[in-house]
Amino acid sequence: MATMAALLKRKPAALISVPPDAKIREVVLVLAEKRIGAVVVQSTNNDLLGMLSERDVVRSLASNGFATMEMLASQLMTRAPTTANPTTTIFEAETLMTDGRFRHLPIVDGGKLIGVVSIGDVVKGLMDEQAHEVRSLRDYVTGGTA
Repeated sequence: MATMAALLKRKPAALISVPPDAKIREVVLVLAEKRIGAVVVQSTNNDLLGMLSERDVVRSLASNGFATMEMLASQLMTRAPTTANPTTTIFEAETLMTDGRFRHLPIVDGGKLIGVVSIGDVVKGLMDEQAHEVRSLRDYVTGGTA
C-alpha cells in the first residue's frame, strides 16, 4: 500500500514556503508563478506555522476587498494544520483531506516538515494502487497470461 513517503518521492524536492510577514500580494505572485494552490507558512527556523491557500485569499477578498492584498500571510493562514507522517497511507490521507475539507496535507517527520501532498497527488496514488490491484487480480485469474 502506497504511503506519503512514496508519494513524496514522485514530487520535486523543492518545498514552496513564505514567511509569516509576507504580504498577500507577494503570496499571490508565488502561487501564480509556481502554479500551485497553497503555500506553507514557515518561521525563520523552518517551523511549520500554517498553510495558506488560494481559497483563503478568495474568502478574504470577499470579506475585506482589496485590503486583503496588504494583509500578512499570518493573518490568513490556517494555523496548526492537520499533518501526516511518511508512513500515512494514501487511504488515510484521502480520509483526512476529505473529512477536513482541505486540499493540501503537510508531511512531517520527527517534527520536521519534509513535504506537502495535494489532493491530486493522493487521487493519482489511489488510481495507481487500484490499477495495480486490477492487474494482479487479472494475472491471478488468467494464470499470469494475457
